[in-house]
Amino acid sequence: MRRIAVVVNPIAGMGGRVGLKGTDGKVAEARARGADQRAPDRARDALDSLAEVGRELELLTYGDPMGESIARAAGFEPIVVGEPDTPDATTSADTRAAVRAFADRGVDCILFVGGDGTAVDVAETLEELDDDTPMLGVPAGVKVYSSVFGVSPRAAGRIVATFSETEPAEVNDIDEDAFRGGEVVTELRAVGTVPVAQQRQSAKQLGGGTVETLAEGVAESVESGVTYVLGPGSTVGAIKERLGFEGTTLGVDVWRDGEVVALDAAESDILDALGDRNLIVVSPIGGQGFVFGRGNQQLSPAVVERCDVEVVASRRKLDQLGSLRVDTGDPELDDELSGWLQVRVGRYERRLIEVVA
Repeated sequence: MRRIAVVVNPIAGMGGRVGLKGTDGKVAEARARGADQRAPDRARDALDSLAEVGRELELLTYGDPMGESIARAAGFEPIVVGEPDTPDATTSADTRAAVRAFADRGVDCILFVGGDGTAVDVAETLEELDDDTPMLGVPAGVKVYSSVFGVSPRAAGRIVATFSETEPAEVNDIDEDAFRGGEVVTELRAVGTVPVAQQRQSAKQLGGGTVETLAEGVAESVESGVTYVLGPGSTVGAIKERLGFEGTTLGVDVWRDGEVVALDAAESDILDALGDRNLIVVSPIGGQGFVFGRGNQQLSPAVVERCDVEVVASRRKLDQLGSLRVDTGDPELDDELSGWLQVRVGRYERRLIEVVA
């Protein structure tokens, strides 16, 4: 019988849709902006997938809100190994305490729900214990740069139930204050043991090729009356420059008829700015291929459903990706976005690539 441990960071990802680009130290502000908890739903998707695999499993978890009720709702009778010190305000110390409790009980894999900060908590604790228990993340944070996550919650659930081999993987985190200021400062924090699986995401690749002609092509195709929702990243940043404004490098900006409608927009700002005709312009994350669901949660299902979508990427980036991925949090929308897509790679050129959920 396989023993799986589950720990949920309930505040992970709360800063994404409200434009905070992270939740570290920003929980109160995220709540003040009307943020909803994202991690519990992601955890439930992963555990539903785990339950569907059908093999005998023993599930260990931490007390609410870090997993117990979610596990029971998914049909498990979990072994609860501890409780957070302050359930209404959980911290990284609670995650680390849960990992120590799991390690004491000799679990076969730790499934954590969160972002890169949560991954650091899990991996560093295991390193301190000199414990090589495999770990795998359910992506629920704003920043998901490390290669220790499944490509989706359901994929993570399937992987922990079925994996047979493991390998080392880097756990990276970024400085959120620098990130909010438009700069990516990454740091290797730990190396974890993870399941070998095709549906585990790659580490985010930083940097890219030249995109000048691509940006020119988008700028030349601009139509009057269309609201352009411009995603984060250097590729779309070059488009913003061609449109004549200095955009938010790692945020979402809204532009229409030569005017900036919103800078560094949260989900609510984008929805307020949309008109009758709307186009999202977004570039996949290098090395991972995610179009939605990583670093751009402001582009929520409610936003995407009101817009057409144009995906842009350098040829170099697409050459390194076998497919593109979407993980909006809405399975029906992910299915709608899946399939073959023409990605703009130059002034006029487009390349066909498959989008998978």
